[in-house]
Amino acid sequence: MPSKKTTTKTEEKTKATPKKTKTATPRKVAEEEVKIEKTAEGVIEVKKMDQTQNTAEELSIEQKLLSLYNLQQICSKIDNIRMIRGELPEEIRDKEDECEGKRTRIANLQEEIRNLKTNIAGENTKKSDATSSIKRYEEQQNNVRNNREYESLSKEIDYQNLEIQVADKHIAKFEAEIAEKEAKIEETQKRLSELEEILKQKKEELEVIVADTEKEEAELTAKAEELRKKVDERLLTAFERIRKNAHNGLAIVKIDRDACGGCFSKIPPQRQLDIALHKKIIVCEACGRIFIDDKLVNSQEETVVVPAE
Repeated sequence: MPSKKTTTKTEEKTKATPKKTKTATPRKVAEEEVKIEKTAEGVIEVKKMDQTQNTAEELSIEQKLLSLYNLQQICSKIDNIRMIRGELPEEIRDKEDECEGKRTRIANLQEEIRNLKTNIAGENTKKSDATSSIKRYEEQQNNVRNNREYESLSKEIDYQNLEIQVADKHIAKFEAEIAEKEAKIEETQKRLSELEEILKQKKEELEVIVADTEKEEAELTAKAEELRKKVDERLLTAFERIRKNAHNGLAIVKIDRDACGGCFSKIPPQRQLDIALHKKIIVCEACGRIFIDDKLVNSQEETVVVPAE
């Protein structure tokens, strides 16, 4: 076990010995300065890039409006092509629904006729049973011992005859209903044949119209998809929503005689001035349509190429 003196000397030696501190070499200092400079340059570059991006966004309001306007022109042409088809698609759907309704009606009538025939078979079974009972009671009348038994059997025979009469009435009623339903089936089948012929003609007419405009519509649709890619996603979503709610499909309009080109609401002069400055996207307070300045439309250099008819 070490003595206290030895321990004390060791501690004093340890305290007396100064600790070596690590000093940065000139090379390391240089590297750190380079890193700081690089980091600082990176921050400056990022800031500069953000400022440029914001400026580009401000300057691109005109281009965004023009892209939307060009997209609107293409979409309007597609709508016009679809309007050429008129109400044919809706008429075809209506005729198809009507044909399906006629087929369902025929099927229901046929099912009712089957049920009526089943009821007739049941009534015939009742008649057969009643006839058998009458024969049995008549045989029993020949072996009666008194008038009371004879009268009782006579009443049973009368009752069975009534059952036969009731069955005959039911059968006649069911047969009349069957004849009526068969007439309805014949009439419905005739109407169904007429509808199918009309439907066939309308489908052929629609196929001819689609064949004439299919190529042009495909080209315009492709062009519209290209223009959609150039429009900001949020702006495009708003554009599509406005088009869907607008009865004429116009989402971006010009000012016509100091009024909105969509809903014809009056536009104040100060708001018209803001629209002409193109600093931000402005919408109509009444209908929500996006405004574009007429001068901007007339001065655009790039025009939308539309396939010739």
